[in-house]
Amino acid sequence: MKSVRDLGPDGAVLWLAGLSSFAVALVHVVMVPIGTPAYRYFTAPERLIHLSEQGSLIPALVTLGLAAGFTVWGLYGCSGGGMIRRLPLLRTGLAVIGAAYTLRGTLIVPQIAGAYQPSRGLAFSAVSLAVGAAHLIGLARSWRRLRLGRGRGSP
Repeated sequence: MKSVRDLGPDGAVLWLAGLSSFAVALVHVVMVPIGTPAYRYFTAPERLIHLSEQGSLIPALVTLGLAAGFTVWGLYGCSGGGMIRRLPLLRTGLAVIGAAYTLRGTLIVPQIAGAYQPSRGLAFSAVSLAVGAAHLIGLARSWRRLRLGRGRGSP
């Protein structure tokens, strides 16, 4: 079994990015039994909040779908870090994941300018920006190692 020390600094960055995605997935799973208050707190779209208030299963299904997606993203981070076997389209996947987190994180600009409420959205954006940066920096630093068939954990 590999330890974090075996990963090197570049692999550790991607592994931590992967763990961050697992944490985001866990938050989404925990939101489901809490329901409407959690959706409201985490600034879900108003339509989902309204459906949740009406007792619809749609918000739970959407939230669990997001949790599944973040879990896959976590697996890609761990694969890039070398903790698990190489996943298909690893470099492309890490680039898309990093770009998605970073794009979400750019909401911090209007939030800082005061154009977005609630203020806790600033923290959510900062976390997204940091996780996106971790993916992109880890990918850039590991680019050569992650060429097809050369990543740690490859069979």
